[in-house]
Amino acid sequence: AAGAAGGARLPRALRADGLPPQALVDDTEDVSLDFGSEEELALRKARIRHPLAIFFHLFFRVSAIVTYLFCDWFSNSFVACFVTILLLLSFDFWSVKNVTGRLLVGLRWWNQIDEDGKSHWMFEAKRVPTIAASTEAEARIFWLGLIICPVIWTMFFFSTLFSLKLKWLALVIAGISLQAANLYGYIHCKLGGQKAISRVTSRFFGTADVPKRQSRRISEDGTEEHGKTGTR
Repeated sequence: AAGAAGGARLPRALRADGLPPQALVDDTEDVSLDFGSEEELALRKARIRHPLAIFFHLFFRVSAIVTYLFCDWFSNSFVACFVTILLLLSFDFWSVKNVTGRLLVGLRWWNQIDEDGKSHWMFEAKRVPTIAASTEAEARIFWLGLIICPVIWTMFFFSTLFSLKLKWLALVIAGISLQAANLYGYIHCKLGGQKAISRVTSRFFGTADVPKRQSRRISEDGTEEHGKTGTR
């Protein structure tokens, strides 16, 4: 009888297509299909997405430093060495300012002259989407190259000054000026420009003045109340 009862229950537990009821529950569940996860994962694995930009970001500035150190080994002409290093520094300034900064960190700065002839410095920072999280290595390479090379040229300045090689002094000052200009511009882009800095400082000093203002108000209110009670 129990077997017959179990046999009677079995057809009720099966669907028309012969699948168990658990399959019916799985069919009714919501399934989220994330089509962009594979693409995002591939982009995150490719940590260097702009190898050519990184190459030119480091090539010109490193070549200028190497040429400055070893130019006497290749040529005895001071003019040829001077012009070669100055060209490398100029190419580095242009490529970092116009190409590599925009591609590697999403920053850009330039100078604009309005109709009145006034010069305005513009600093832009691109809002990087979450899919570009793989550019951390590129940003690290960008900032390291941007900071270390001006420090090296500053060391060259002191070594040239103390060794009395004054003919190289103008070239070293040009190297410091060009690379420090890019560093200054991109730091302002990163921080949001002078307006953002002044806004942050005004907020800081404004919050710092709040306790003083409150104490002044309390003291003024106390003197007013004391004056009113005295008149009564």
